[in-house]
Amino acid sequence: MIEIQEEQDMAEEKKPDTEKEVEAKEASGEEKEAVEQTEKAASENKTEDSSVKKGKKKPAQKKKPDPRDEKIKELEDKVLRNLAEFENFRNRSEKEKSASFDMGAKSVIEKILPVVDSFERGFAGLSDEEKESPFAKGIEAVYKQMMSTLAEAGVTPIEAVGQTFDPNLHSAMMHEEDDSGEESKVIQEFQKGYMYKDTVVRYSMVKVLN
Repeated sequence: MIEIQEEQDMAEEKKPDTEKEVEAKEASGEEKEAVEQTEKAASENKTEDSSVKKGKKKPAQKKKPDPRDEKIKELEDKVLRNLAEFENFRNRSEKEKSASFDMGAKSVIEKILPVVDSFERGFAGLSDEEKESPFAKGIEAVYKQMMSTLAEAGVTPIEAVGQTFDPNLHSAMMHEEDDSGEESKVIQEFQKGYMYKDTVVRYSMVKVLN
């Protein structure tokens, strides 16, 4: 009996050691599994790094153009072209309008100039006493008012006597030979010329010294 009791005690003493061994083995297995997982993850990371270094990237998918964007761009281009055409049309219309107005004004001025000539010839034929009469003074006031109005409209007389002959402004009706050394000088004016802005309405009829 004593021997059986001793064997049981020995078995009980060895039992904890067996549980510890089991626990140690289990722990060892878990550690081994963790190590294997760590090594596997490291291997995968290494493979990805290697692919990146070699330039093996996943090709990016091209974004398809949105048809609405293309339509918007087309409409914007159309609007810009229409604006440019309208601006050109407006500028062209303004130039044509200005040219038409100048042509009309020039035509009216050409008809008024003979009246101006009549005033000037009338004053030239008056004596000094007649120029002092109230009637002559009244006519002179009308003449000055007319010339002032023409000047405000852009009409100016062309300088002639004493000026160098300019075929763009003067029309030579007579020539006179002289040995004084002066050439192409206007020495007499038969009919006064006028300009409307930068355009000659009527050329000056002059006598030129050659």
